[in-house]
Amino acid sequence: MKTPGEVLREGELEKRSDSLFQLWKKKRGVLTPDRLSLFPTGPGARPKELRFHSILKVDCVERTGKYVYFTIVTTDRKEIDFRCAGESCWNAAITLALIDFQNRRALQDFRSRQEHAAPAAQPEAGTARAP
Repeated sequence: MKTPGEVLREGELEKRSDSLFQLWKKKRGVLTPDRLSLFPTGPGARPKELRFHSILKVDCVERTGKYVYFTIVTTDRKEIDFRCAGESCWNAAITLALIDFQNRRALQDFRSRQEHAAPAAQPEAGTARAP
């Protein structure tokens, strides 16, 4: 079982800025079982965290010579563009971690529903069961 603070991958990737010129900015990425944290290269800057519960999917993967381009789509349909060195496979690592997170959450939801449904399925005390 993976712990939330466990680092699955760490390294450099680039995020396209939301500014008018849409420049690529280098970030240090830290991938854990429940989020992707992006640390700016400048000292003292706060990291941006993309928690998996707010990510819908990793989309639009395209490989061109040196880079792999991909988009993270959030649950509110915001698209965040990234690129990484082709051999780094950040897109695959994020996708696998996201799927693992979604599977764990689905299991928790299922177990929670089972626990809530179990008391209702028990016969009341003093009633006979049909053979």
